[in-house]
Amino acid sequence: MARRFTSLLRSPKLTSQLGVTLGIAIGICFVTGYLSHAIQQPPWWFAWPSRPVNLYRVTQGLHVATGLALAPLLSVKLWSVYPKLFRWPSLRDPVHALERVSLAVLVATALFQVFSGILNIFRWYQPMSFFFTRAHYWTAWALAGSVLVHLGVKLPIVRRALSTSPRREPVSGGLSRRGLLASVAAATGVITLATVGQTVRPLASVSLLAPRDPRIGPQGLPVNKSAVSAGVVAMATDPGYRLELAGPAGVRTFSLADLNALPQHTSQLPITCVEGWSANALWSGVRIADLVAAAGGDDTYQVYVVSMQQGAYSQSTLAPPHARDPLTLLALRLHGEPLHLDHGYPCRLIAPNRPGVMQTKWVQRLVVERPT
Repeated sequence: MARRFTSLLRSPKLTSQLGVTLGIAIGICFVTGYLSHAIQQPPWWFAWPSRPVNLYRVTQGLHVATGLALAPLLSVKLWSVYPKLFRWPSLRDPVHALERVSLAVLVATALFQVFSGILNIFRWYQPMSFFFTRAHYWTAWALAGSVLVHLGVKLPIVRRALSTSPRREPVSGGLSRRGLLASVAAATGVITLATVGQTVRPLASVSLLAPRDPRIGPQGLPVNKSAVSAGVVAMATDPGYRLELAGPAGVRTFSLADLNALPQHTSQLPITCVEGWSANALWSGVRIADLVAAAGGDDTYQVYVVSMQQGAYSQSTLAPPHARDPLTLLALRLHGEPLHLDHGYPCRLIAPNRPGVMQTKWVQRLVVERPT
């Protein structure tokens, strides 16, 4: 059987080079993915700033782009070690057993992360009978742990292989080791160019594989969840709509006309989705800081934002750095026009440096309170 997997291209040096590159890519995905999770579900020690306004756009765009680049890297890495999976005996000693177990966890979790991540950015959830966010988060920890264990076991081999120059360049069917690495780099580059345009707008026209075009949607902006799918059409279009503002000064209500009569401000801010797309837009409305002051709060207060929709992401919390930022708005208009229903009419939250799922649409209630 071993002859079936024979190739002159396979070598400790090739495997080590691929492994180092793969490890760096996994590290980038882990750090940027953890940032996204911590922003949405912050631990007690975590704080996320409101500036620079495009920071989350960069980190999440990097997360998705690197995750997609993992597909060719992981495929060739598995090809390079595939014959070793069939060596016998499978467990020779405790160190070898640790290596095999860590390798099994590494392969399983890496494949799960890549394929479930691809399904998520294409918003194809039918094959997944689990809650993607939770599964992706905990599997990332298992993947990171298995990478560290595997690296600890393999480090002497990797160091020796990378410091050794082969006497001759192995060739298989006309392809050299350097040629194979160049092909992997080219495939990674093509995948990146074909998808990164969903967040890097100048490349939108060449990103043919991107699931979203940042130029397409109501008012020139994509939509992840429509008013119909959120079940808010009747409430959002009700002429009797009132926004409730609660705080130390008591409870006040504002009609849409009342909100439009307040001082209006404009912010140029991106919508950045966790699925990897983002787009700049011009928003106009009432500063959240002005509403905090009207509710009896100050710049140390946070704002709990409640939507008309039910279920996941139907509320979010604006920490003090975002609540007091002058760019943070209760938006009433997009590009100078009243919000489209699918963009959150009659009003929505827009704040700098936050995930799109936390830019709450169809806002019904604001609660100004001290951070707990």
